[in-house]
Amino acid sequence: MSAASPRIPEDDLHAYVDGMLDAGRRLDIAVRLQASPEDAARVGIYAAQKETLRAALNETNMGPVPARLDPRVILRQRAAARQAMWRMAASVFLALSVGGGGGWVLHERLAPPPNTITVLVQDAVANHVVYTADRRRPTELGADQRDDLARWVSNRMNRQVAPPDLASYGYKFIGGRLAATPRGPAGMFMYQNDQNVRMTVFVQPVGTSPSLPLEHIGTGPIESYAWVDNGIGYSVSGPLPPDELNRVAKQVREGLAKPG
Repeated sequence: MSAASPRIPEDDLHAYVDGMLDAGRRLDIAVRLQASPEDAARVGIYAAQKETLRAALNETNMGPVPARLDPRVILRQRAAARQAMWRMAASVFLALSVGGGGGWVLHERLAPPPNTITVLVQDAVANHVVYTADRRRPTELGADQRDDLARWVSNRMNRQVAPPDLASYGYKFIGGRLAATPRGPAGMFMYQNDQNVRMTVFVQPVGTSPSLPLEHIGTGPIESYAWVDNGIGYSVSGPLPPDELNRVAKQVREGLAKPG
């Protein structure tokens, strides 16, 4: 970020992640994040941690979440302290629960393994935040190398895929790349509208996972719709209203089913 461009206030970043900004302010922050890799990386961390906590807490079914475990409270603390607090709370709860007959059941329910869609979206959002913030080289291959990119990604995915056409939604294809994830390589296609807002389509093998229907996962600043088709996971991510992104995701799903 240049010296003339001030850093985005911390309170604004948290409000952005929590989805508490009005549409105009939200768009303003999204545009500023495109020019600030540091702030974008922080937002990505906050968003991923919020989604992880949301997924864990939604599985507990133990009544209202105590205030000390409320994600909005925890997310306003430093990352290290936040993680330490969660581990401590989990350890104390398990220590008190293990004496009962349902101790191991409660352990599994308190810290369930993230499901396929959640993991897919976490990978997609992490790569979205890193690469859409890069103003110089957000993609490895540009729009003029679409066919080469399609072959490259298809060979790595062992599945025929190609960037869908989203021009009718106001998004121009600007290129893509192979993306790195803890679960291996993935493909990412990037789009941009006239307001320089970027959206990504993420494609990743998910092993033997069954086909899963379209699912919405919101991480605050970045909304995502994801699904699984015959062992390949797909995610569409961007700072868009959920209903708008839902329409785009359905078009992407149809386009990816008929690569050309």
